Amino acid sequence: MKEKVLLGMSGGVDSSVAAILLKKQGYEVIGATMKLWEKENNIQDEAKNICDILKIPHHVFDFTIEFKEKVIEDFAENYKNGRTPNPCIQCNKYFKFDLFYKKACELGCEYIATGHYAKTEYEEKYKSIVLKKSNSERKDQSYVLYGIKKEILPKIIFPLSDFKNKEEIRQIMKEYENRNNVKLEIYKKSESQDICFIPNGNYKEFLINNGNIKMNEGNIIKSDGEVIGKHNGLINYTIGQRKGIRYYL
Repeated sequence: MKEKVLLGMSGGVDSSVAAILLKKQGYEVIGATMKLWEKENNIQDEAKNICDILKIPHHVFDFTIEFKEKVIEDFAENYKNGRTPNPCIQCNKYFKFDLFYKKACELGCEYIATGHYAKTEYEEKYKSIVLKKSNSERKDQSYVLYGIKKEILPKIIFPLSDFKNKEEIRQIMKEYENRNNVKLEIYKKSESQDICFIPNGNYKEFLINNGNIKMNEGNIIKSDGEVIGKHNGLINYTIGQRKGIRYYL
């Protein structure tokens, strides 16, 4: 009997190739997309289309309530306190490698998989499976996965761990599409560098509209109490920042 693996499908080339590789390795692949933000229907539709092409089932898990609590509110709270958050770390910790794993168990899957560039290996020093860098120095994403629980690491597969660059992944997808007469041209899809719930990159606007944060002006004060200027809202800066500060008297 084939081992089942639940694969996170985003509609992009990385997760699509991950599915192709897992099927080739003999796994029974089930695709799943997490609905984390109410404006993500296009991602779910794209992922569903790809799963249909790859002939694997597709599920959608609605985690919008949990995502708002664990990621959105944490994102806003950090900015309120002058810190710069990394929402991807929170998302990986609580969703992609926690709630997603629990869903996999409910579906009878032995493993979960994603299109991340990272790898897991047994380390004799620790007598356990550990997280390591992928073979791609430019694309490695292990640094945002450190929050994964060690108990779950043995249950994770990173199909892209041994690839050197993105071009190899695109080539696999291109060959698959040509061989199967697929017209989606998934291999041409550009990468998103923005935060998933802020696709336009305007985090300040997002915080005002969703984080109950106001752009209040305030004084810039030296440690000795001297007021040397004004700023146009604390969320525009982080602790220790120097570059880009345009204060005025």
